[in-house]
Amino acid sequence: MTMSPTSGADRPANLPWLFSSLQSPGQVLGNLGPNWFASVMGTGIVATAAATLPVRIPGLHVFARCVWVFASLLLVVVIVAVIAHWIRFPTVARSHAYNPQMAHFYGAAPMALLTVGAGSLLVGKDLIGERVAVDLDWILWSAGTVGGLFTAMTIPYLMFTQINVEPDAAFGGWLMPIVPPTVSAATGALLIPHIHTVTGRQTMLYGCYAMFGLSVFASIIVITMVWSRLAHFGTSGTARVPTLWIVLGPLGQSITAAGLLGHNAALAVEPDIADGMAVFSILYGVPIWGFAVLWIGIALSLTIRTARRGMPFALTWWSLTFPVGTFVTGTTQLALHTGLPAFKVAAVVAYVGLLAAWGLVAVRTARGGLRGNLFLPPPAGPIKARKDPPRG
Repeated sequence: MTMSPTSGADRPANLPWLFSSLQSPGQVLGNLGPNWFASVMGTGIVATAAATLPVRIPGLHVFARCVWVFASLLLVVVIVAVIAHWIRFPTVARSHAYNPQMAHFYGAAPMALLTVGAGSLLVGKDLIGERVAVDLDWILWSAGTVGGLFTAMTIPYLMFTQINVEPDAAFGGWLMPIVPPTVSAATGALLIPHIHTVTGRQTMLYGCYAMFGLSVFASIIVITMVWSRLAHFGTSGTARVPTLWIVLGPLGQSITAAGLLGHNAALAVEPDIADGMAVFSILYGVPIWGFAVLWIGIALSLTIRTARRGMPFALTWWSLTFPVGTFVTGTTQLALHTGLPAFKVAAVVAYVGLLAAWGLVAVRTARGGLRGNLFLPPPAGPIKARKDPPRG
């Protein structure tokens, strides 16, 4: 039986075909965008979510350490590749900031740093020691926080002044540049116990709450616009549909931040204020969790609908990982603060879903990378949304 050279999908195990499909460095770097940092985010959250689950599962901590090491190595590879891309293809790199789809994914870079940094504190300390883990987290948290605040201000500014925005353009990716401050708030809470002065702990606590508010209110605006676009124009029916899951990012991450800040507030402020912050984590977290469950149902329905009609694979599929991971960590915080078994069960179920999504997307990414499909230029024009024609 013979096969044509183009029938790669029919013979992925054929080694000569596999190596011939590998791209040259120039082809790989030519269109490398910031969206590749989403793979680091999606991998790192698998480790951090495992480390914080409210139940003990044999072997899970070892698994989390392995995944964190892999995420750390992946972060280094992506950083080196992006730097090489900027050196060799500066014009293409600068053009990404003005691409209506790609520009928003600059927010993935700071979140990748923050995720790996938090992982070093939660699971990496078993491998590299607590002192090194804390120092590494401080470095990555500082860089990620500065980068996240930068994207939260500059990308919306470019949208308001230079990037052409169509009436049906709102999509989950608009949340990417404004979510990092919430990630900084959650991961910054983990550093509060490692600050030696009371003033330093208070500054970190209130600074994290400020970043929490910055991101939450901006996210509410964008989520409203995404809902409005879906109601008025429908979905795109393309690989952009998985970005609807990004809505879970600010929801789950804000619940996580509120929970962690409420837990560590007693180390920084007076007991009555700390108690109020702990209560706030529940009063805020439970209603937001309810909306997150609603959005999971909506996003899952629209994703299945699009997949049945033929949804091509793209790096946007990583939207199925990190946002779901934040839902896991947020649910875990509610389980810890309320003590309810229902939240513990929900956290475990959501983590199983995260593992399934991560495994699927990781395999498809590796396959797409070898075939070169993921190194093509991003779409230059707008992606149009549409609804099904009326029945009857």
